[in-house]
Amino acid sequence: MGVPVLRKDFLIDPYQLVEARAAGADAALLITEALPANALRAMLAEARGLGLACLVECHCLSSLKKALDAGAEIVGINNRDLHTFTTKLETTRRLAARIPPGRLVVSESAIRTRGDVERVAAWGAHAVLVGEALMRPRHIGRAMDELMGKPDTC
Repeated sequence: MGVPVLRKDFLIDPYQLVEARAAGADAALLITEALPANALRAMLAEARGLGLACLVECHCLSSLKKALDAGAEIVGINNRDLHTFTTKLETTRRLAARIPPGRLVVSESAIRTRGDVERVAAWGAHAVLVGEALMRPRHIGRAMDELMGKPDTC
């Protein structure tokens, strides 16, 4: 088994899920703010038919409700407001508490340190989606180890 592949894009048409699967993706990102409720449900159904998992991203209570009502099993909490691009790690605290048991919770954006990882885990996140914190450092492996809490071996 290889490394899981996520198609992280603004997906708005079911055909994009077919493309993702054909390209080898295991999962796709569905952004609640980019999809009306009926389209989100249809995209989730299409993804299930293709054997794709979906990370359904939300940022506020109304988008969380939309994700849960659509049947999202993996809920991403984006700590970045897509309208203002401001980030607040506390978004995870606020929304994770409202996600029913049995759903996988992923905290996204604003994860910069091991302390951030520990904080969102304490608030209910099972995983984190990290980008910038791993793109800026010169030694990505060391940055990853730090985020994962692995001791420095050098």
